[in-house]
Amino acid sequence: MLDPQGRAVHHALDGLGFAGVSDVRVGRLIELEVADDTDPATLTEMCEKLLANTVIENFTIETPGSAEGGR
Repeated sequence: MLDPQGRAVHHALDGLGFAGVSDVRVGRLIELEVADDTDPATLTEMCEKLLANTVIENFTIETPGSAEGGR
């Protein structure tokens, strides 16, 4: 996946003399508060239709007390 911001940060860290950084990824976090009985498929649909640009972004859905899911 292309991450121009990550590459720029990696290059800048290298230029500042910080060795040993093999990869940098820059992203964003969206937190939603939803009803406890919200269907996980509905959360996935929200991400695919609005919250994530799935052409260039991946997303992960995490809910308290459950294993990670998503894409």
